[in-house]
Amino acid sequence: MPDGRSATGSSDSINRLRPRRSCLAVPGSNPRFLEKAQGLPADQVFLDLEDACAPLAKPEARHTIVKFLNEGDWTGKTRVVRVNDWTTEWTYRDVVTVVEGAGQNLDCIMLPKVQDAQQIVALDLLLTQIEKTMGFEVGKIGIEAQIENAKGLVNVDDIAAASPRVETIIFGPADFMASINMKSLVVGEQPPGYPADAYHYILMRILMAARTHNLQAIDGPYLQIRNQEGYREVAQRAAALGFDGKWVLHPDQVAAANEIFSPSQEDFDHAELILDAYEYYTSEAGGKKGSAMLGDEMIDEASRKMALVISGKGRAAGMQRTSTFEAPEA
Repeated sequence: MPDGRSATGSSDSINRLRPRRSCLAVPGSNPRFLEKAQGLPADQVFLDLEDACAPLAKPEARHTIVKFLNEGDWTGKTRVVRVNDWTTEWTYRDVVTVVEGAGQNLDCIMLPKVQDAQQIVALDLLLTQIEKTMGFEVGKIGIEAQIENAKGLVNVDDIAAASPRVETIIFGPADFMASINMKSLVVGEQPPGYPADAYHYILMRILMAARTHNLQAIDGPYLQIRNQEGYREVAQRAAALGFDGKWVLHPDQVAAANEIFSPSQEDFDHAELILDAYEYYTSEAGGKKGSAMLGDEMIDEASRKMALVISGKGRAAGMQRTSTFEAPEA
């Protein structure tokens, strides 16, 4: 489990499990979009220097991002910048310019197309050098690792364990589909001719690596931004497996992501009741029972663990319970 310590520094009180139901992508070269993003109810906003920025626009976009991070109002949002991947000539300058210029107003760096653990280690070391040079808290800035090809998926366990800075493992479907020659041109949709879910193994592989190291698992974008039904279907698939959130490319997708990756009110209330009931029945007053009945349902330690997941997601989403547990009369 990441304890908040970088390989070359320490920071013990960092929340690596921030809410990320909706992760809004914003081109770093577009001031109008950067301004608008501040008012949208997305849990996370990532300012993009990679695919959303043309090569000629990247140098100026770095400075635009620094300006908006320092001067914008990102209250309640996880602030992330996606840099270019290590195989390009832009990465180190992306990191140095953004972190030196706005490191105190930045939560994470997202690294795309991660293929092995050494790419995470290299970013960790560079971040540590900048933090030390600038007098920032060492280890504060997290890393989000995006898996976008076959090699990255094969190495995903090592990637997840590469640095205590890592907070999320993200599925990047478009590049991944190209890397394995998947027979489809519609990102996130099932390829024709395959009778099952072609993404199930990929998503589960990422989820297992993330959960092994107490990280969050995030599903990538759905590019048909006007197809709300399609977005919901794909998002519900990831949420059903246990993913923590999904990218949104358009403001209209934010509300759907926030809803889908939050528990229903009924489930949240039920989880809270289970936690209260289990606490009571295992106590002296409740008879020190290992299992007990809550209505028609038997609850035990496994029930408590499952309820903690639902309760935690609901609380992170700001939900309020609408029922209370009442101990039975003696």
